[in-house]
Amino acid sequence: MSTAKQGAPAGNGAGARTEYDVVVIGAGFAGIYMLHRLRGMGLSARLYEAGDGAGGTWYWNRYPGAACDIESLEYSYSFSEELQQEWKWSTRFARQPEILAYINHVVDRFELRRDMQFNTRVTAAVFDEAAQRWRVSTDQGERISAQFCVMATGCLSAPKPIEYPGAQDFGGRIFHTAHWPKEPVDFSGQRVGVVGTGSSAIQCIPLIAEQAAHLHVFQRTPNFSVPAGNRPMDPDYERSVKARYAALRHKEFHSDAGIVAMLDPQTQSALQATPEERQREYETRWQAGGLYFYGSYVDLLVNREVNEELAEFARRKIRQKVRDPQVAELLCPKGYPFGAKRICADTGYFETFNRDNVSLVDIRKTPIRGLTRKGLQVGDTEYPLDCVIFATGFDAMTGALLNIDIRGRGGRTLRQKWAEGPRTYLGLMTEGFPNLFITTGPGSPSVLFNMVLGNEYHVNWITDCIAYLRSHGRGAIDATAGAEQDWCAHVNAVGEQTLFPQANSWYLGDNVPGKPRVILPYLGGFRAYSQKCEESAARDYEGFALS
Repeated sequence: MSTAKQGAPAGNGAGARTEYDVVVIGAGFAGIYMLHRLRGMGLSARLYEAGDGAGGTWYWNRYPGAACDIESLEYSYSFSEELQQEWKWSTRFARQPEILAYINHVVDRFELRRDMQFNTRVTAAVFDEAAQRWRVSTDQGERISAQFCVMATGCLSAPKPIEYPGAQDFGGRIFHTAHWPKEPVDFSGQRVGVVGTGSSAIQCIPLIAEQAAHLHVFQRTPNFSVPAGNRPMDPDYERSVKARYAALRHKEFHSDAGIVAMLDPQTQSALQATPEERQREYETRWQAGGLYFYGSYVDLLVNREVNEELAEFARRKIRQKVRDPQVAELLCPKGYPFGAKRICADTGYFETFNRDNVSLVDIRKTPIRGLTRKGLQVGDTEYPLDCVIFATGFDAMTGALLNIDIRGRGGRTLRQKWAEGPRTYLGLMTEGFPNLFITTGPGSPSVLFNMVLGNEYHVNWITDCIAYLRSHGRGAIDATAGAEQDWCAHVNAVGEQTLFPQANSWYLGDNVPGKPRVILPYLGGFRAYSQKCEESAARDYEGFALS
């Protein structure tokens, strides 16, 4: 059995054994905490990571301006009070380098690195029915087995491939925001094109515009974006939060979005407020920055009339920021509800289009035909470029799982089972794949909850489940077909009551050609979801078959 690539920090004892209690795939927030919990239970575990370091999303996404849109003091682990108190964030919303430094601090503080193997991509996981174990293969030629397999592969970790022809002909440099080089990239004096105007683009465009000789932004669909409101961490605010961390975390875990530090979620309908009160509410949340609009009026994402009032509020803000009325209108999202696509948070994004060296190109009206030797061909117009940056997003929530050859009972592949869309029970397991757990998977609140806390919750549920199985002499657990069917029906029924299906978004798989259009996250809120998970566990894992 071979070890990791030469020079990879593979950890002590890499390749020394071939059998484990648990294999963990992915070294992001979920995988790291999973390894910590398993070690505390005295179980043997091995974590595999394709990158050459820990960090998950924050390892790969190194593009200029990459930052979190949830406050640092909330977007962090809650499992260790000592960790919460000792780590000091420099800004209200941490940027990628600081989040990556935090993650590596956690890995080293809890001495997890020796059980982690980097530069190693898991290529297959096959369930051995006779042995009741998972046989896992890697691109390093390793073959190991484990009783349990935990897919901590992340929701936004499978970048969409470049969908335009001619990339091999382009004479300049091509970048993807999700595979950014580690070394700094200098765009000084360059003609740069950015394809896409989602979250990654909205964060990097203002910084690239400051360097580039000229920046062309190729936009198909404009996005709603609110000011990030980022600033240096206020020491008094930090002390206040740290003094009440226990109460704050309790509040987060009993909320729907897990974001409560600055503003409490609204509990009333917008229709119970006067028009003046609603405008004040919108202004308060606009000034707060970040994603606090998700905690606005309870009917924001179910009542189109209420939603349109807020959408028009946001469009007025854009028109106030952008001097050219025609450009402003192109940047104003229309035709889909506010929040039905991921709300973005920016620092000077709309103001960037007031610069003389920035041009907005509408590729909805005239689509990109492909790359040429000199640049991008849009309709009959060729835009000469030195660099093209693709900020075109991810095959979200399912892509990273389906990129691995996962086979359950009877040799059935996960890709076959999910051919018409993912099917899970509680987003944690999928029937026919015993002892295979998924963190923040489709069918869970996932990306619509504070992801660090959501991953913590799933890891705690999974490890408690493993402890239960072992203490009760059970070797395997699998979702039942009936429970899975009922849960999928419930996820769809709840989702159809919202405004989310009225937008074409990655929440429904719309951004990937050929991907089934289904509601991927559970839209009923974290409180209802966690109650269902806890009820199942309290009833000896109702909805699951234990053997």
